[in-house]
Amino acid sequence: MGVYRFVLTRQWVCLTLIALVLIPAMIKLGFWQFHRHEHRVAQNELIAKNLYAKPVPVTGLTSPGHTVPRDDYWRAVTATGTYDPAHEVVVRMRTSNNDKVGFQVVTPLVLDDGRAVLVNRGWVAGGDDPRAYPPVPAAPAGEVTVTGRLKADETSGDSGIKDRKGLPDRQVMLIDSEQQAAAQGRPVLGGYLELTAPLPPGGSPEAVAEPDHDSIGPHMAYAVQWWLFAAAVPVGWVVLVRREKRDREEAAAKAVPLEPASA
Repeated sequence: MGVYRFVLTRQWVCLTLIALVLIPAMIKLGFWQFHRHEHRVAQNELIAKNLYAKPVPVTGLTSPGHTVPRDDYWRAVTATGTYDPAHEVVVRMRTSNNDKVGFQVVTPLVLDDGRAVLVNRGWVAGGDDPRAYPPVPAAPAGEVTVTGRLKADETSGDSGIKDRKGLPDRQVMLIDSEQQAAAQGRPVLGGYLELTAPLPPGGSPEAVAEPDHDSIGPHMAYAVQWWLFAAAVPVGWVVLVRREKRDREEAAAKAVPLEPASA
């Protein structure tokens, strides 16, 4: 064992301690990525289940002041009422399906009982003046029945979008049913709908794209990579120890003086 005393030197003690820290850290990072993979798979399953479920009346899933739970996100719902263009707003800094920046158009649909539900009719480009209300195709007149995906009210915490004040008239940063209820002076159902039918002729506003529920992302691959790195650390340590031992033995052999030849 004497030849391995070098592993007790300060250099090798430090190297060993670093290895002992790296191994559990990499294992933990692997499980973190694995749990992200599991979350993504579960979310994809939830989206697919809710998107393709039979549509139900929106009033059966939400009400004024209600917070839409995650289990109801993207649920297919229907609503019948009359659009109220006077209280229509546009949501700033939203991207189209091909990543152009513009606005999303949110128009209240007033139900028979006087309550309203916010309908995100889709994306439109801005005009020449960014502070002016953009050109928006008019919502259908008269009573209509719409189908859409139920979404929760947007918050700064969930979206990362700051709810700025002092915006131009009828422009907002977030889709918030309570804010719109105060502005409209009537009860508004919690959350909002992303319109899926009937879609406008000519494709404007541009319908919000269906959420991705096919790709699972790279998280599982990242998890495996971290675990392989964790396994490689002790292997690398052993390789370095053996190399150090070999180098020391070779150096010791060269240092032994040659015995003089016999006369």
